[in-house]
Amino acid sequence: MIRPFASVLVALAVYAASADAQHARLSVADIILTGGKIFTSDSTRRWAEAVAIRGGRVMAVGTTVEVRRLAGRGTREIALGGRVVIPGINDAHDHVGDVPMPGEFQTGVSPTPDPTLVQVLDSIRALGARTAVGTWITTPIGMAILNDTSSRRGALDRAASGHPVFLTAWWGHGQVLNTAALRAVGIADSASDPLGGWYERDATGRVTGRLDEYAGWGALRRIYSSQPERAILTGLRTFANVSLRMGVTSVQDMAGYFDPRLTQRVLRDAQLPIRVRVIRWSIPDASGRNEREWDVVARKPAPRVSVSGRKWVLDATPIEQFALMRRPYPGRPGWYGRLDFPLDTVRAILRDALAPGAEQVHLHIVGDSTTELVLSAMESLAPDSVWRSRRVRFEHGNGVVGAQVERARRLGIVIAQPRVGAPMRSWMHAGIPLAYGSDNLRNPFYNIMGAVAGLAGDSTEAITREQAVEMYTHGAAYAEFMEHDKGTLMPGMLADMAVLSQDIFTIPARALPGTTSLLTMVGGRIVHDEFTRPTAAKRRGAQ
Repeated sequence: MIRPFASVLVALAVYAASADAQHARLSVADIILTGGKIFTSDSTRRWAEAVAIRGGRVMAVGTTVEVRRLAGRGTREIALGGRVVIPGINDAHDHVGDVPMPGEFQTGVSPTPDPTLVQVLDSIRALGARTAVGTWITTPIGMAILNDTSSRRGALDRAASGHPVFLTAWWGHGQVLNTAALRAVGIADSASDPLGGWYERDATGRVTGRLDEYAGWGALRRIYSSQPERAILTGLRTFANVSLRMGVTSVQDMAGYFDPRLTQRVLRDAQLPIRVRVIRWSIPDASGRNEREWDVVARKPAPRVSVSGRKWVLDATPIEQFALMRRPYPGRPGWYGRLDFPLDTVRAILRDALAPGAEQVHLHIVGDSTTELVLSAMESLAPDSVWRSRRVRFEHGNGVVGAQVERARRLGIVIAQPRVGAPMRSWMHAGIPLAYGSDNLRNPFYNIMGAVAGLAGDSTEAITREQAVEMYTHGAAYAEFMEHDKGTLMPGMLADMAVLSQDIFTIPARALPGTTSLLTMVGGRIVHDEFTRPTAAKRRGAQ
């Protein structure tokens, strides 16, 4: 018979053995990646050889010898063979909503097409002749058509009678609709301009078919929301697969293509393998700014989908000359561009951003005059210290120049998706957080090439490749208040990462756009693999 004291000792020994076994299990990695060139985006340790993953998070980074000590019987090892690994790219500014449409056509391979009206009308006539009546016909256009008053509804009506037709500027600011399309989206000939946008009109006041800013985006939302949900789901899944092949594991979506209820439904049903942050983009209606339309959407519609933040477009771009500038546009004396919203509406948007529990505000700002108006309004509404905690985002922000740079830094402005030619080196030197985004041009390595090369060969504002990758990873995570969960490869962080096809830190800059991800992981799970599968196939062939 075991005496009571002895039974206690036995129980303690059993408990200790069980605890030791549990600790041993918890200290064993699920996956280790070894023998690589790992860029961590962590300023305290930028480079490593290997990384260990457990439970969807980074367990350790270090040398191959160090990380192999964390391997157990069930650990999977992936030998990198010197390949570069980076944290999963976080696209801080994109528009997730590609809908494959049967009447969509391209006039060329350029991502920035500028076809002639003759080219477009010829294609519309051909498509109209071979597609069922009522089929939507669409193509991206440039300034040649957007500025041509002969390209309006009448010309499109004559080219495709019975078909709704819409042309949209490739950079997103400006659309042209024919009569059937105008009727389909509920725009009458005498419709009043919506808040934040306007309709072009002829001498009689009749809507010509050209729509700008929120007038156009309201129409696009109704068009895309009317498409079959299976087509929308196909577009979303294709988007996710393309993203993973580029090493993109998170996307911050300026969600304006679909109405909120539909947005929630398709993102729930798509079950995308990437992380999606939905940033509310309200389309004003008769009630005003229409912010309440997003109240129907849950904050977590799907496992990897979150909803937070709110976007407002305050001006357009220099391309169509609507960005509000301090100096007049060349060839247009007295024309400086325009604000989308009245200044008192802009102040109200900023005032609302200061309310307790308010959403992070994302302001599309391009013009230097728009920048000045917003910075001055912020300074008049609250101290710098209050604004810094809000992390107000300037989407694009190329107008932050000169003395505005230091003011933006003091206010804690985050600049996301800076356009080509932005003073990125100056912003970084000043301490302004930067987050890069694709804005529909979805090759991040093309954008990195532009950032490291400077504009038109001028390297004065070029940045290093390491800085560019940090903008796409840690910087983008900071821009969404997620820097403690993702954006770096360090212990405790989400195991989102990409094994790249090229060493982006050493190859010639012009070769960067040819980079892809051979293996992409989201939360420690391999969701895209062109790296280990060929090896497995070879092994099976050898057997």
